[in-house]
Amino acid sequence: MIPNRPFRPAPLSARDRLLEAGVKLIRRQGYAATSVGELCAEAGVTKGAFFHHFESKEALGAELARYWSNSTSGFFTDAPFRQIEDPLDRILGYLDLRIALIGGPTESFSCVAGTMIQESFRSSEPIRAACRDSILGNANLFVEDFAEAIASYGVDADPSSLSLHMQVVIQGAFILAKTQDSDERAVAMARESLLHLKHYLTLLFGRETAR
Repeated sequence: MIPNRPFRPAPLSARDRLLEAGVKLIRRQGYAATSVGELCAEAGVTKGAFFHHFESKEALGAELARYWSNSTSGFFTDAPFRQIEDPLDRILGYLDLRIALIGGPTESFSCVAGTMIQESFRSSEPIRAACRDSILGNANLFVEDFAEAIASYGVDADPSSLSLHMQVVIQGAFILAKTQDSDERAVAMARESLLHLKHYLTLLFGRETAR
């Protein structure tokens, strides 16, 4: 079930409109290809307003990763799967939600931080660090769930490593989806990758599953 709430509230301030413009444009065309002028036009603000809130495009990029992380972590923290008692079922419920969210144009389900880090990991230390914190922060959200599942099912595994692996597969699925020549193929590839991950976890924890 997809939670009846958006990832982020409607932007009210010029600053938030610029960040929302960044989410839209950078997911669609990348960080390097997105200019300050395009961000301002999309947000409906002047360049003066842009530089009032951000000293540079790089500063917006770093803040965008934090903005994305805060909104997505809140969305998943409040999602219905969080109410499931069994820890493995909570994790599988998270994956079901991620699969359900994959649809539409490829950029609509891609990750802002994952997009920016591919372009900026050598060229911008602030963006690299902010994207690292965003992606690894999402992994950290499930360390306790994996620890509880490992204890409950008697599995010999490291919860931090498993939680990180889950995010590695999700991010990799989004990257490889972009190699496809149509949104339909991209959606199918991303969903199939996450279904493989779900199957792997059910096998690891000794849970029978139907493909």
